[in-house]
Amino acid sequence: MSSEISINLKIRDRLRQLRAEKNLTQEKLAELSGVDYKHIQLLESKKPPAVRIDTLEKICKGFGLELKEFFKEGFG
Repeated sequence: MSSEISINLKIRDRLRQLRAEKNLTQEKLAELSGVDYKHIQLLESKKPPAVRIDTLEKICKGFGLELKEFFKEGFG
């Protein structure tokens, strides 16, 4: 598995984890972050695409996190 695919899967898993912890649906996260619901759905899919850093920053704001907090777990 290439490192690009691996990081995409780690980001996907972290998004799912945070949504579960904060009890948010994809729709609610989209509303809070200003990122289209379909894009969040795509980022959490079986084969997620690479995410732009500015998009990830918006999603983090939707979670009430700073970007650096997103990468605290599972990115060692």
